[in-house]
Amino acid sequence: MNKYLNLFDVTQKVDYKTEVLSGITVALALVPEAVAFALIAGLSPLTGLYAAFVMGLVTAVFGGRPGMISGATGAVAVVIVTLAKSHGVEYIFATVILAGIIQMAAGFLRLGKLIRLVPHPVIFGFVNGLAIIIFMSQVNQFKDSTGSWLNGTPLYILLGLVLLTMLIIWGLPKLTKVIPSSLTAIMVVFGLVSFLNIDTKTVGDIASIQGGFPPFHIPTIPLNLETLMLILPYAAIVAGVGLIESLLTLNIVDEITETRGRGNKEAVAQGTANILSGLFSGMGGCAMIGQSLINVSNGARARLSGIVAAIMLLVFVMFGSSLIERVPMAALTGLMIMVSIGTFEWASLRTFKRMPKSDVFVMVMVTLVTVLLHNLALAVLVGVIIAALVFAWDSAKRIRARKHIDENGIKHYEIYGPLFFGSVTTFNEKFDIQHDPEEVIIDFAESRVVDMSAIEALNKITERYQKVGKKVHLKHLSADCKKLLKNAEQLIDVNVLEDPTYRVAVDTV
Repeated sequence: MNKYLNLFDVTQKVDYKTEVLSGITVALALVPEAVAFALIAGLSPLTGLYAAFVMGLVTAVFGGRPGMISGATGAVAVVIVTLAKSHGVEYIFATVILAGIIQMAAGFLRLGKLIRLVPHPVIFGFVNGLAIIIFMSQVNQFKDSTGSWLNGTPLYILLGLVLLTMLIIWGLPKLTKVIPSSLTAIMVVFGLVSFLNIDTKTVGDIASIQGGFPPFHIPTIPLNLETLMLILPYAAIVAGVGLIESLLTLNIVDEITETRGRGNKEAVAQGTANILSGLFSGMGGCAMIGQSLINVSNGARARLSGIVAAIMLLVFVMFGSSLIERVPMAALTGLMIMVSIGTFEWASLRTFKRMPKSDVFVMVMVTLVTVLLHNLALAVLVGVIIAALVFAWDSAKRIRARKHIDENGIKHYEIYGPLFFGSVTTFNEKFDIQHDPEEVIIDFAESRVVDMSAIEALNKITERYQKVGKKVHLKHLSADCKKLLKNAEQLIDVNVLEDPTYRVAVDTV
C-alpha cells in the first residue's frame, strides 16, 4: 500500500461489511466508557452518551482521519469535574462550546502541524501510559458496589468470561477474518450468559442508558465578562487536551494503517463537534485511542465505521437500552484489556539498551506522568519540555572551533556547531584574546547563529577584542544577523559573497 495513500479519494474501495460490523463493535465498547467518564465528571450518564454520539458522528463525517473514533473521554472529564461540582452542568455546556471555538481557530490557523514538535520517545511514553491506564481502569470491574474485591464464585465467573473474551479476540483471526473477532467475542459471551442464566455484572449495573434524541439546548448562563473569565481557563485546557490527544491518536493510527491523516482538518472537526456537543447536551470530548484501535484492528479504514458507531450508539440509547444493559461487563472488560495489550509499544522495551539514555528517561517520565496524574496533555507537555532541554544541552556541547594562523599572521577561528543560548558559554571559552595576534577572523561557514543570545555573544566578543586594540572580522553571517550586530560595518568581511540566507530566531519588531 502506498504510504501516502490519498484518504479522500472517492474511488478508494470500501469494505462495507467490515465497516458496519466494526462500527457496531465500537458502539458497544463506547457505552460503558461514555457512562463512566460522565460519572467521573459528576454528570448524568446521558451527557456522556450524547457527547459520544455527537462527537463520533461529526468527526467521522468531517474529520481528517477516517477510521478514528471520537467521543467522551476521561481526559476531558478530569478537567471539567471541578467546574461541574461548583457551577453545574449549564456551565459545562458553555465551556465545551467555547473549547470548540478555540479548537476551530487552531485548525484554521493551521496549528495542527505543531504536533511535529512531539518527539518519538514522548509518543512512546504517551502510548504506554495510556495502555496502562486502559488496563487499570478495567481492574475496577473486579470490585463490587462497595469497592471490595470480588471473591469466590462471582470472581471465578468474571475471570472465566474475561479470559474467554480475550481468547476469542486473540484466536479467531487465526482461523477466519470474515467477522470482527471482538464483536464475535461480545456476542458469544452475551449468548452464554443469557442461555445459562449466569449471574454476573452487566452494563445496566453501572447506570441506565435509556434516553431520547439529544435535546437542543442553549446553556442558560449569564452572558457577561465574569462568566467568560470563569469558563475560559477550563475551555482553553479542554481545547488543548482534546487537540493533543486527538492529534497524537491520529499519528498512531497513521502509523498502524500506513496512511496519512490531516491534522488541521481534524482540529476543525473536533472544534465543530464540541460546539454541537455543548448545544445538544453533551459533555464534549476528543479522539479515543482505545476505540480507534478497536476499529482499525477490525480492518475498518473508511468513514463509514465511525458513522455506524455513532448512529448505533444513539439507537442503543433510544431503542435498545434494555438489551444493551444486559451485555456482560466481562465481555467489554476482556475487549479493553486486549486493546491495552495491543496499544502498549512492546518494541520500546526491547530498544532500551539501544536508545540514548535521555530518550529512555523522557519516555519513562511521560509514562509515569500519564499513569499517576491521568493527565495526557500535561504528560505530553512535560515530555516535550524535557526533550527540548536535553536537545539544547546536547547541542550546547557540539560547538567547536578549529584554529590556525595563516602566512599573514592572521588567526582564524573556524566555528562549527550551532551558536545559541545554550552554547554561548562554551563559545566564549574558545578565544584567547590576550595572546591572539593583532588581527583575527571568526568564520561561521559551518555554524549558525540561532538566537538573540548568540547575537549578544558576538557583540561582546568583538567588544573585548576592540578594548585591547585588536581587529576582528566575522565571516559567513546571514543578512539579518549582520543587521542585528553593533558596528557591523567594521566587523563584517565584505569580500565574502557566499553568506548564508538563514534568519535568526528573534523578534525584531
